[in-house]
Amino acid sequence: MEPTEENLRAFEDLHRLRIEALSDRPGIPDAIRRLLPDLHGKHVLQLMCGTGEASGELAELGALVTAVDVWADALAQARERFPNVAFVHSDLHELPLQLQRHRIDLVYAGGGLLPYVHDLGAVVSGANAALRPGGELLLWDAHPALECLELTSLRWREDYFAGSLQVRGRIAHEQTVYLWRLGEIVSAVAAGGFVVRRLEEFPSLSSVRRHDPRVPGEFALVAVKPDA
Repeated sequence: MEPTEENLRAFEDLHRLRIEALSDRPGIPDAIRRLLPDLHGKHVLQLMCGTGEASGELAELGALVTAVDVWADALAQARERFPNVAFVHSDLHELPLQLQRHRIDLVYAGGGLLPYVHDLGAVVSGANAALRPGGELLLWDAHPALECLELTSLRWREDYFAGSLQVRGRIAHEQTVYLWRLGEIVSAVAAGGFVVRRLEEFPSLSSVRRHDPRVPGEFALVAVKPDA
């Protein structure tokens, strides 16, 4: 995509939409918190941190947190609110070289990241390059099946196997976001050099937006980078 003024404006709109969509669950849900290792004194890299609420919670758990996001406005807010976190302006598909030195204990990627990932292999590769041997990746997000359902009727409104969706009505221009099937996610993490330790599915982790508990709401994946 050429960096024209119109494309850049659409890009900003898309990431603003992401932040708005997460406004009902700004931090780390309890079910995800229970999957975290002991973070006291550990180095944590958070991908797509938004306005930094989860970054601040990770720091409160004793971690030394570096958090990245591509939306400069969100980072400006995050720096004001959480001065004890190092916020870095970066595309998660291509992390800065200083973050790819195998020194991170945990890569935390959660809450609205996957729809904006156009190359899952690149993101997994970056996480692997950031982590020390024995380090962990914790990825959690909305369950891909949920993205395809009309929740009031439980009817399918999108094709689970289509690979991308159109965001309509909330911003001026239609925007493409990506739908990664659960099998694609697990396979990409395994192909990226990780050992998958745990895969959990939840009905809903939102304290505000509830839906039929028979429908998967979120998932969480824990994977380990093997020792050299």
